[in-house]
Amino acid sequence: MDRLLIEGRAVLKGELRASGAKNSALKMFAAALLADEPVTISNVPHLRDITTMIELLVSLGVEVVIDEKMNIEIHANTIKSFKAPYELVKTMRASFNVLGPLLAHYGQAEVSLPGGCAIGPRPVDQHLRGLEALGAKIEMVDGYVNATTDGGLKGGHVYFDFSTVGGTEHIMMAACLADGVTVMENCAREPEIVDLADFLNKMGAKVEGAGTDTITITGVPSMHGCSHRVIADRVETGTYLIAAAATGGKIKIRDANPEHLEVVISKLREAGAKITTDGSTIELDMEGRRPKAVSLVTAPYPGFPTDLQAQIIALNSVAEGISTITETIFENRFMHVQEMNRMGAKIRLEGNNTTAIVEGVPHLTGAPVMANDLRASVSLVIAGLVAEGDTIVDRIYHIDRGYEQVEEKLQNLGANIRRVASE
Repeated sequence: MDRLLIEGRAVLKGELRASGAKNSALKMFAAALLADEPVTISNVPHLRDITTMIELLVSLGVEVVIDEKMNIEIHANTIKSFKAPYELVKTMRASFNVLGPLLAHYGQAEVSLPGGCAIGPRPVDQHLRGLEALGAKIEMVDGYVNATTDGGLKGGHVYFDFSTVGGTEHIMMAACLADGVTVMENCAREPEIVDLADFLNKMGAKVEGAGTDTITITGVPSMHGCSHRVIADRVETGTYLIAAAATGGKIKIRDANPEHLEVVISKLREAGAKITTDGSTIELDMEGRRPKAVSLVTAPYPGFPTDLQAQIIALNSVAEGISTITETIFENRFMHVQEMNRMGAKIRLEGNNTTAIVEGVPHLTGAPVMANDLRASVSLVIAGLVAEGDTIVDRIYHIDRGYEQVEEKLQNLGANIRRVASE
């Protein structure tokens, strides 16, 4: 099992290109099951989660063609199976989203209940209730969701009990081939949902209102092929901006979308960063200064993303002042705190472990640390960059799920970081 070895006290300087959004691409792979013709998806990041999703499609009999630039062509009309096995679904929640498209297009699906990061319960009940509102018949058998329809899905009214990105995307996909009009209320508003809606509409769907809390889908009899370029990954972009700010550095990120990061940019300016944006470029300059502590509460988009909470705690751990970070999206998402405290951070948890109080220290001290989930793991990398001495980050397969070429990108920014095999 690989580890990352980081020599600390790096100052990140240079340029990099933002990767395509993993969370957009994964859902588009599922949506490709709706089409009667091949679809091509470009700007796809080369990640473990992407590979897992491709393996899942191939296991269904779907033809997947990948070129040297990671353009992915998916031919769903070669499908032979409607069962998504536990071995693949357990490693990544997004794979559960093949359920709706399979059901909508072929009238049947058998999909394992999902796995993924250990960041508290993320139930799929909103997904299942939404599909039932469209006429799906659902049974739970041996850890699998068995879904069928009686003559296809029908348009209906779906109200989500809370903002759910996966649920919104899942029902939006399924409703595209439902007979009639579907109205979804209390929808999530993330940019990845808008990207998926654009992709569906290119395939011939009629989706309106994506990016608002009410989405209306008028069902169509069939969907055709198309080509689509995935949007930039706002979480990856935000991670590198925060890393540069924590180290007092200066970076330029190309092919990004500043509009998707307005709240993050605002917080980094509060931390003392000078940030300019120009079209698809974001430049950050700390001018060598130590960051100032910033407090925040995570919230659904357009609020501060939960997926950048661990990274901002890493910044606050070496910032001037005391900060309060409150997590409202997922429980059990402060697993990085214990590891950072082992590196000399002064962080305590309050309010049933939903709030972190961070007292900034001049620097951390390198130590062996262990990753527990995708975002927590990359926050430990940031902590290693600002620490005195060497840090070893173990269990980095979590990082490989969501960050493309992380050590190469950081090396290009001046970090002394390399991948080493476990002893």
